[in-house]
Amino acid sequence: MASNHQGVVGFVNLDDLSLDLAASLLRSGYAVQAFEIYEPLITEFLKLGGIRCASPVEAGRGVAALIVLISHADQMNDVIFGNEGALKGLPKDSVIILHSTILPSYVQNLEKRLTDDCETAYLVDAYVSRGMSELLDGKVMITSSGRSDAIARAWPFLSAMCEKLYVFEGKVGAGSKIKMVNELLEGIHLVASLEAVSLGVKVGIHPWIIYNIISNAAGNSWVFKNQVPNLLRGNTKHHFLSTFVQKLGTILDVAKSLTFPLPLLAVAHQQLILGSSHVSGDDDNATLAKVWEKVLGVGITDAANAEMYNPEQLANQIACKSSTVNRIGFIGLGAMGFGMATHLLRSNFCVIGYDAYKPTLTRFSEAGGLACNSPAEASKDVDVLIIMVTNEAQAESVIYGDLGAVSALPSGASIILSSTVSPGFVSQLEQRLINDGKNLKLVDAPVSGGVKRAAMGTLTIMASGTDEALKSAGLVLAALSEKLYIIRGGCGAGSGVKMVNQLLAGVHIASGAEAMAFGARLGINTRMLFDVITNSGGTSWMFENRVPHMLDGDYTPYSALDIFVKDLGIVSRECSSHKVPLHIATVAHQLFLSGSAAGWGRQDDSGVVKVYETLTGVIVEGKLPVPKKEVVLKSLPSEWPLDPIDDIQRLNQNNSKILVVLDDDPTGTQTVHDIEVLTEWTFESLIAQFRKIPKCFFILTNSRSLSSEKASALIKDICRNLHTAATSVENIDYTVVLRGDSTLRGHFPEEADAAVSVLGEMDAWIICPFFLQGGRYTIEDVHYVADSDKLVPAGDTEFAKDAAFGYKASNLREWVEEKTRGRIPASKVTSISIQLLRKGGPDAVFERLCNLPKGSTCIVNAASERDMAVFAAGMIKAELKGKRFLCRTAASFVSTRIGIIPKAPILPKDLGKNKEKNGGLIVVGSYVPKTTKQVEELRQQCGQILRSIEVSVDKLAMRSVEEREEEISRTAAMADCFLRARRDTLILTSRELITGKSSSLFFSWICCLAMCILNSLNAPSESLEINFKVSSALVDIVRKITIKPRYILAKGGITSSDLATKALEAKCAKIVGQALAGVPLWQLGPESRHPGVPYIVFPGNVGDSKALAEVVKSWARPLRLSSTKELLSNAEKGGYAVGAFNVYNLEGAEAVVAAAEEEQSPAILQIHPGALKQGGIPLVACCVSAAEQASVPITVHFDHGTSKQDLVEALELGFDSVMVDGSHLSFKDNVSYTKFISFLAHSKDMLVEAELGRLSGTEDDLTVEDYEARLTDVNQAQQFIDETGIDALAVCVGNVHGKYPASGPNLRLDLLKDLRALCLKKGVFLVLHGASGLSKELIKGCIERGVRKFNVNTEVRKAYMDSLNNPSKDLVYVMASAKDAMKAVVAEKMHLFGSAGKA
Repeated sequence: MASNHQGVVGFVNLDDLSLDLAASLLRSGYAVQAFEIYEPLITEFLKLGGIRCASPVEAGRGVAALIVLISHADQMNDVIFGNEGALKGLPKDSVIILHSTILPSYVQNLEKRLTDDCETAYLVDAYVSRGMSELLDGKVMITSSGRSDAIARAWPFLSAMCEKLYVFEGKVGAGSKIKMVNELLEGIHLVASLEAVSLGVKVGIHPWIIYNIISNAAGNSWVFKNQVPNLLRGNTKHHFLSTFVQKLGTILDVAKSLTFPLPLLAVAHQQLILGSSHVSGDDDNATLAKVWEKVLGVGITDAANAEMYNPEQLANQIACKSSTVNRIGFIGLGAMGFGMATHLLRSNFCVIGYDAYKPTLTRFSEAGGLACNSPAEASKDVDVLIIMVTNEAQAESVIYGDLGAVSALPSGASIILSSTVSPGFVSQLEQRLINDGKNLKLVDAPVSGGVKRAAMGTLTIMASGTDEALKSAGLVLAALSEKLYIIRGGCGAGSGVKMVNQLLAGVHIASGAEAMAFGARLGINTRMLFDVITNSGGTSWMFENRVPHMLDGDYTPYSALDIFVKDLGIVSRECSSHKVPLHIATVAHQLFLSGSAAGWGRQDDSGVVKVYETLTGVIVEGKLPVPKKEVVLKSLPSEWPLDPIDDIQRLNQNNSKILVVLDDDPTGTQTVHDIEVLTEWTFESLIAQFRKIPKCFFILTNSRSLSSEKASALIKDICRNLHTAATSVENIDYTVVLRGDSTLRGHFPEEADAAVSVLGEMDAWIICPFFLQGGRYTIEDVHYVADSDKLVPAGDTEFAKDAAFGYKASNLREWVEEKTRGRIPASKVTSISIQLLRKGGPDAVFERLCNLPKGSTCIVNAASERDMAVFAAGMIKAELKGKRFLCRTAASFVSTRIGIIPKAPILPKDLGKNKEKNGGLIVVGSYVPKTTKQVEELRQQCGQILRSIEVSVDKLAMRSVEEREEEISRTAAMADCFLRARRDTLILTSRELITGKSSSLFFSWICCLAMCILNSLNAPSESLEINFKVSSALVDIVRKITIKPRYILAKGGITSSDLATKALEAKCAKIVGQALAGVPLWQLGPESRHPGVPYIVFPGNVGDSKALAEVVKSWARPLRLSSTKELLSNAEKGGYAVGAFNVYNLEGAEAVVAAAEEEQSPAILQIHPGALKQGGIPLVACCVSAAEQASVPITVHFDHGTSKQDLVEALELGFDSVMVDGSHLSFKDNVSYTKFISFLAHSKDMLVEAELGRLSGTEDDLTVEDYEARLTDVNQAQQFIDETGIDALAVCVGNVHGKYPASGPNLRLDLLKDLRALCLKKGVFLVLHGASGLSKELIKGCIERGVRKFNVNTEVRKAYMDSLNNPSKDLVYVMASAKDAMKAVVAEKMHLFGSAGKA
C-alpha cells in the first residue's frame, strides 16, 4: 500500500511475529492499533508507533482489516464474539485476518458462523512464519486462504505485511494445512537426523565430520543443518521432544480422520514418545543428545567431544604426496562410470575399460579409451584399478570371479572401489586382499554428484584406506573430484559416510512423497505447497530436487528407485549388525521396496510417491495454476493422471501399421522429429519408405494451394500408389492421416472422400484439430483459437473468413454438417468428450471407438497433450482389434499417435552449422496479419545483422516480362552478395497499393494479395493470376541464388512448399525437430540443390509477434565463434594449448587468422598496451572484425594491463579477455589491483588473466631486470586465486620475455607441475608468457603440465621485421610479404602447441 494510505488496521493479541507485521504496516502508511494484555509486547508495539486499545472491541473499531491472533480454538468466543469481542466494533465491510494455525475445521466453522449469524462476510486465515531459505533468510512469509472476494479485500494488507505471500483461493484453512505438512517433514527429518548421527557414530565416524560433509551434500535438510549442531553441542533440551510429540500427534489425528496413512510420521512420532519416556522427573536439564543415547545406546556426546580433524586438509596433503599413475583400469562403464572414465581420458590418463554391455565398450573406444573383454584384461599392468559397479555381488564377481581382476593385477597395484557398498563388505575385502599376498592396496572411495558431475570431474568423493593406498591413488581421486574428503578409520569409513548420506537422502525422498501426498489429500494445490515448503523448515535437498519430478509426473530415471532399495538395504543390514534400531530408515526402505514390487524399480526414485497415490487414490502431480482469464480451461476436470506415452510406444510395437501423413502444407511437421518427409509419391519412393519400416512418414501434398478438384485427384493418386506399394512389400499395413490446418481450413470433406474411394470404407473418420502450440482447443465440441487471454470460437476468427476455405460454425458437429453441405448432419456426428478422456482414460476411448457404427464421423475434444495421448492410446488399442480409421487432424495428433517425446528447439550447433560462414536466407510468403507483425518485429530487432531486399510486387505482377525478369535477377544478385558477405538476408515483397484490371485498389503484403483481393472483391481469376505471378517469382529468385545459405527459413505454408519442391528440388528431407515450438526444421536430402542445409518451415499463424525474430536470432551466425574461456576450456579437455599472438597492425591480425583458418586452429589475437597506444581503437576494431569474420574460433585479448585506467578503458573496447599485470606490485597490492579489475570484467563475462611472479626480459620497450624477476610461489598462488577470482594464471617458472640467454631456457618444470595441481583444483587455466625461443621438448613438457595458453611475440615480430629487409616494388607486396612471413611462424606454433585441427 502506498505511504499516503490512511486506512486503519487493528490487532487483537500480539506475539513476536505480530510486531513484525505491525511494523511493516506502519512503514506502508497504515495506522495500526492493538489490544494486548502482556505488557512487554504492547510496550514494543508502542515503540513502533502503534496505538494501544483497551479491549478487542476497541481494536476493531473503525478498521479496514482486523488481525486476530488465536492460539487455541476455545479463545474464539471471547475474543471475537464476547461482550467485549472484536466483532462488536467492526465495520461491516472489514476483513478479518485470522493469524492462527488452529485446525481447518475450526476456521471453517468460524467462517460459517460469521456468514450465517453475523453480517461480517470477509474472513481469511493467515499462517505467518519466517522464511528459512537463503532467499528469505528469516523474513516474514504468509500463507493465506479464503474466498476470492475475501482475498481481494485482504490482499493489500497481507502483501504489505510480508516479504513472500502465498494465496490459496477457496476454503479457509489452507494455512494450518500447510503448517501440518511442514511439521510432518520437520518431525521425520529430526528423527532421521538423530538416526543418521547415531549410525555414523556407531560405525566410527566423528559426528562433526558427518555434519560437515552431509550439510553440503544430498542428505542435507534444514533440520539437519540447523538442529544437529545444537544436538552435538548439547544445546537442545528434552522439552523439545514434548512439543514435537504434541504437534505430530495432532497431524496423525487429522490423517486418521481422512483415512490417510502416514507411516513415516507415525514411526517418527513413536520414536519421539520413546525419547520422552527416557526423561526422568528430576532430570529437567537433560539434553536431547543424552536422551537419544538412552534410546539407541550410542555415545553421541562423547563422540562429538572427541578430537577433530579436517578431511579436506587431509585430502590436500595426500594429493601433494601422491604417486604418479601411468595406466588405469576401469571396470563398470555405466552412466556414472562412463563419465568418470572418459573424464580421466580427457585428463590425459591412459584408461583401459571393461563393461559387460558391449555397446558401451564401443562408445568408450570412440571416446579414446582402450576397451577390453574381461575384468582380468582391464587389470593387467595397471597402477590403479577403479571399480564402479552396481552392488556388492557385482564387485565380488569382477574382483574374484571368473577372469576376475585379482588374478591379473600386478603386485603393489591399488584398487579404488567407488561403488556404494556396505562398510562391512569393504573391510572384509581389504582383509582378503591382504591375505592374497600381492601387496594390493584398497581405497574405499564412494562417490556422489550424479552423471553430469562424473563427466565433468566434479564429484564429491569420501575416501578411506591406509596412507600408502591413498597416496597411490591420490592423483586419480583428485582428477575425478571437486570435493575430496579423506575419512579416518581405515577402509570402510568412506562407505560409512556415504551410507549415512544415503540414509538421509532416501528418507527425505520418501518423506517428500508422504508430505506431498498428504497435502494433496488435504486439498492443497501441490505445486504451491512445494513452493511454500522450499522456503520453510521442512525443506531438504532431496525435497527440492525430487518433488518437481512428482509434480510433473515425470519419472525419467535420473536415479532409479531400485538404487534406494539397495542403499537403504545396506543401512538396514548395518544397523542390525551394530544393534542400532533405525525405525525411520527401515520404514523408508519398505516404501521403496513397495515401489519396486509394483514394477517401478527402474523409474526415478521420486516414483516412491506412487506408493501413496496407489494406496489412497490421490494425485500429487500438480498443474500450473490456470490464468483467471482462461475460465473455460479452469472449469475442466483434472487430466487423466497417468501419461499414456509409454503405453503408446509399447502398443505401437505390437501395431504393425505405419502412419502415413498426407500433409496439405509443410507446416504439419511442426510437432515431430527424426521423421522423413517426401515431396514426391512415386511408386518407387513409396516402396523405399515402406521397406525402412518407419513408424511414420510424411508426404507433402501442398493440396491446400490447389482447387478442390485437383486436390481430390491428387489424394486419389497418392492413395493408389500407397496401396500398390504396400502390397508390394511383405507384411506392410498403414493408417492414413490427412493433416490439415488447426484453424479448420483445407479441403474437407473432399480429401477424405477421395481417400475412402481408394482405400475403402472406414469404421470412422476422426476429426481432431487440437494443436496446443498454436493455442487451438476443442472443448464441448466447440473449437477455439486462443487470442492473448481469450478463447475465441474458431468461427469468429479471421481464419473463418478465408475466401477459399471459410466457414461459420465453431461447433465441430455443425462444422461437419456445414462443410458436407448437410450430407452428414450434426445429429449424426459423435464425439469423445474431455470428461471421457480425463475420467475414463484410454480404455474408455477404446470402448467408445469400438462401439461406433461403421462409417461414423467422430470429433475428439482436447485441451492438453495428455488428452491427445489418452485418445491416441485408445485408438491404437482399437486398431489392434481390427478397426480402421481415417484421420483429419492438426499436427499434435501425429506426434502423439506415434509416441514422440518432444525435444528442445534445434540450434545451429546441434547440426554442426555454427561455424559455417555464409548468411542465412529468409523468404517471407505468408499473408496473415500475424506475419505482418512478426516481420515488423524482425526488422526492428535484427536490423543490424539483417539485410533486407524488398521485391516490387508491381514489377512482378503488373509490368512487362522484361521488367519482371530484371527484378528477379536484381533480387537474386543482391541476395548472393549479402549471403557471401555472411549476412542473413530477408527477401520480402513490397508493401504497396496495386491496381488490377477491375480498377479496384488492392493492398499487397508479402506476396499473397490473392487472398486480400478475394476477400475485398469477388474477382478470383484475376487475383489468383497475380498471386501465382508473385509466388512463382519468389521460386525463381531462390533458384537463381548461387550461394549456399547457412540455413533457409520460409515463412508461410505455400511459400515453404514451393521453395522446397520447385526452387530447392528436394524430394526427401528429414524432420530433425523444431526451431521453435510449432516451427518445423528439416534437413534437405542429398538430391536437393543444397544437401544438408537446414530448412525452417515457419507457419504463417504460429507464434507471437516476436517469434520470427527469436528464431532468426537463434540461427544468426554468432559474432564470435567462441570466447577465450571456451577456447581454454576446450584446450584443457583436449590436452593442448592455444597460442596468443601479439599483433600490431592489419597484417599481423590477418596473418594469425589466415594461419588459424588454414590449420583449423583456434587462436587469440593479443594487443599489448604499447601497441594499443600506437594503433588505438582502430587496431582493436581491426582485430575484433577479423575475429568475427573468421571461420574458426578467434578471440581478442588485452595483454599486460599494468594501468588501471588502461584496463577499465579496455573493458569497453570489445575485448574478450584481459590480462591484469600487477606483477610489479607488492603481493597485497597485486591482489587488490587484480580483484578490482576481475569484478568489473566478470560483470561483462570476460575472462581475466593475471600474473604472479615476475618475468625478466623486454617486451614492447618494457624491461624487467634479472634482479627484479621472481618465480611464482605456490602458496601465494593459492591465496591469490582465492582472493581475486581470476580465471587464468600467468606464471613465472624461469620463462622470460623476449630472447632467452645464450645458455638457453631454464624452466622449473617441477614448479610448473605443482602449479598445475593447484590450478586444476581451483579451475584456473595455466598461462606461460615468453614462449618464443622455447624448444619443442619444453613446449610439450609445459603442455603436459597443464599450460593451456602460450604468449608468442618475439618470433612473430622478428619475422615481420626480417621481411622488411627484402625490398619490394610496391607497398602492397611489402604487406603481403610481411603477412606470409608472420603466418608461417604462427602456423608452426599452432602445430607445436597441438591446436592445429582443433577448431
